[in-house]
Amino acid sequence: MASSREPSVELFIKAGHDGENVGNCPFCQSLFMVLWLKGVKFTVTTVDMRKKPEELKDLAPGTNPPFLLYNGVLKTDFIKIEEFLEATLAPPRYPSLSPVNKESFDVGANIFAKFSAFIKNSPNNRVQEQALLKEFKRLDIFLNTPLPEEVDHNSTVDVTVSKRKYLDGNRLTLADCNLLPKLHVIKVAAKRYCNFDIPVHFTGVHRYLQNAYEREEFSQTCPADIEIEKAYLSVANKRS
Repeated sequence: MASSREPSVELFIKAGHDGENVGNCPFCQSLFMVLWLKGVKFTVTTVDMRKKPEELKDLAPGTNPPFLLYNGVLKTDFIKIEEFLEATLAPPRYPSLSPVNKESFDVGANIFAKFSAFIKNSPNNRVQEQALLKEFKRLDIFLNTPLPEEVDHNSTVDVTVSKRKYLDGNRLTLADCNLLPKLHVIKVAAKRYCNFDIPVHFTGVHRYLQNAYEREEFSQTCPADIEIEKAYLSVANKRS
């Protein structure tokens, strides 16, 4: 039966400055994580954006990574690719990665935009830094607040601080695949160019990141720090 066959899946992601290794692209890493977590067999091709190979120009003209070939059919829109993979690589054969709680998706939605504004502005601009810290605080409160499924209403013990590993519980979901690559970029670039560290009192955020880095689906798909630093070098130079 055709349905029992493994699909042919090839993910195209941005190459690093050497033209071969994984480059800085949170969206590329997100899809890399999704495919890894799904447990499907897939290949990864890095695309050197400075000299796109001729075959890729024919395959996806005018398209930047990430894009996907699924059984020979080209998929180019990041959100649609994510939705397609979740719908197609579905239970019982593949795990669902959809979060149970909608807020798991929403809570980190603005953090990358606030970081971008922060790193683009002068080193002394406290307004952008405070806006970024406000988003981290929101994320921290969410991670430290028990989810409904963590609260046992029949127990005499009150759960006041969540101990879950990830946004939506103890399994990585699409929400994590979207947020973690961005948090990694923020962690590296903000430290390098703004001397900014995620404050230690954001215990939920630090617990979350520590648990995430222990998962190879995340740690092994992260670009090297130098890739992130090179990607933001021009931004940092413009503001100095």
